[in-house]
Amino acid sequence: MTKDLVIIPTYNECVNSSLIYKKIRFTNKNIHILFIDDNSPDNTGEIIKQLQNMDENIFLIERSSKKGIGSAHKDGFKWATERSYMRVITIDADLSHDPALINYMLELLDGKDIITTGRFLLKNSLKDWSLIRKILTHTRHYILKTLFKIPYDTSGAFRCYNFKTIKVVDLMAAKNNGYSFFWESLIILHQKKYRIHELPIIIPKRVNGSSKMSLYDIIDAATYLIQFYIKNLKK
Repeated sequence: MTKDLVIIPTYNECVNSSLIYKKIRFTNKNIHILFIDDNSPDNTGEIIKQLQNMDENIFLIERSSKKGIGSAHKDGFKWATERSYMRVITIDADLSHDPALINYMLELLDGKDIITTGRFLLKNSLKDWSLIRKILTHTRHYILKTLFKIPYDTSGAFRCYNFKTIKVVDLMAAKNNGYSFFWESLIILHQKKYRIHELPIIIPKRVNGSSKMSLYDIIDAATYLIQFYIKNLKK
């Protein structure tokens, strides 16, 4: 059995789920793919099941409701650990991340614990984004970098983990089940002195479907950030 796994959380990604599958298979024929679907109303789960009929290395976790993207990643990590996968990639389903980088990330993982991707290493890496989204993203990055003295882009989901060296309990130490899971988990791993390498990427705007982040998510993330910072001060 291959020891490499790609984890892809989905919610209303009936078009993108098949597209990202094809893009992954174009560059890597053997890697296992785990979709985690939160009972998508657009029948994303059914599309993935059709893919499973064609490819025995596709797996699906069907959850009863929308439980948060951070929670989906944790369930994926547990699933991977139980099946002894050694290298685990996480990627968004919306095609904002280029699957062509997966093989390169796996190569870079030699001698590292995490390969993460950075949106601030290249000029104009967010050139297709709206102005308000750019402002929010840059502001969040500056705040996290300043508060926690961390040099990386902490909010991206496109990562490669070395499960030979990372303790999954350290990933699970990130308590947030939403979008804040990404920055929280990377800050924890950075504080624990894991070897992190940042790879520059360009993020295009979404083509199919719509963003899942709502105003509630933004407010919840800001509140959680304050709570996390205060908790760290007490350590």
